[in-house]
Amino acid sequence: MIAERYLHPVYANAKLEARIEQLGFSQAGLAREINLAVERLTGSHGSVTDTDVRRWLRYETKWPQDRIRLCIEEVLDASSEDLGFIPRRRKSRAPSEDGPVQRRAFVNAVGGAGLGLATPRGRQRRLGVSDVDRFHQDYVQILQEDRVVGGTRRVENLAIELATRVQSALTTGAVSNRVRDMLHRLAADAMAAAAFAALDASSPKRARAHLDKAMTLAGLSRDSQTRYRVWDHLMLASSMRENHAEAAAAADVMKRSTAARCDPLFASLGHMRNANALARLDQHTDALRALELAEKHFGRIAQPVRSDWISFYGVAEFDALSSYVWTAVGEHGRAEFCLHRTLSAIPEGMVRDRALFTAHLSLAQVRQGELELGCATARKASALLLPGSGSRRTAKTLARGRELLIASGSKTPEVTGWTEESRQWI
Repeated sequence: MIAERYLHPVYANAKLEARIEQLGFSQAGLAREINLAVERLTGSHGSVTDTDVRRWLRYETKWPQDRIRLCIEEVLDASSEDLGFIPRRRKSRAPSEDGPVQRRAFVNAVGGAGLGLATPRGRQRRLGVSDVDRFHQDYVQILQEDRVVGGTRRVENLAIELATRVQSALTTGAVSNRVRDMLHRLAADAMAAAAFAALDASSPKRARAHLDKAMTLAGLSRDSQTRYRVWDHLMLASSMRENHAEAAAAADVMKRSTAARCDPLFASLGHMRNANALARLDQHTDALRALELAEKHFGRIAQPVRSDWISFYGVAEFDALSSYVWTAVGEHGRAEFCLHRTLSAIPEGMVRDRALFTAHLSLAQVRQGELELGCATARKASALLLPGSGSRRTAKTLARGRELLIASGSKTPEVTGWTEESRQWI
């Protein structure tokens, strides 16, 4: 929730006023940023003015239209309710499962042309595999953007909107059992993508809310790999909240799942997640045994990866996740070795991950006392972060390295220069 900064706010919507002041926007400046966000999402420049901003502040407009509200959230990096907006009370044709981010009016603007489901009264358009393919193309684009810029609210909102569109299609169109399962799987995948964007932005609470919806949709899809993905992200959310016992339990479900029994790739990732959780529970022997099992199953992979999501778990990711285990058990030299292997193997397009793993490499070097080298590596990681990147994981890793450099007491020019430059990661 956004804290109110003033005892005597000028405007009726004190939460919105406080957030605008906190981020240093003028009313006209905020309007300009929202118009740019509208253009990024819709392709057409917005028409918000400072007069509109004052209407929101005075509660003359308590709930802006959907596409504008989404852009306000993106610019101010907070939900509408946290910004003091008051939802309208409406009766909807179908029960909503998507809370404050379900915006039916914004469907076409965010996801391109819709499916054109409108039909003469009393008739339903029949959905087929071609419709699933069109939704899937939007899903792939969301994954591609996430791999470049990381967990931005734009990526998160696009994924939520896609899931909403899929669910809307299911309520308004006739489908076969096969197509229904495919659409439920796609909606679950979209909500899982939204959850991962929230995790990358270091917002595990928001991720858990998305994953609750994803779990329901995954169950309706009757697909074991989709359920596996949700458990994987639940494990990551638990780990980010420092609940490593819950993370280990989620990883245990993963490694015993149908997907893991049928495919060594899924088995390997399950054991790898388990190794990371056990290492953080100081069960080092069990963690290294799980890491060995992860490597054993990884070596059995023969068939090409089919899922858009699990394709991330290649050689580069295997070494990166291994480095986290070695770090947790105190073997920083081995962690550094794994991270060098990761950076030599990572695909060029995965900019977000390259920045993240470079930051972890810097941290491993600093932990071994290689302070000047760690500073140089941290600079590389910082340079890789694109403007507007939402990857708070990378920023937090750089901040941890900075804390260790300061604690070292070193006064060398390389160390003092970088710690001054990197004040933004505090």
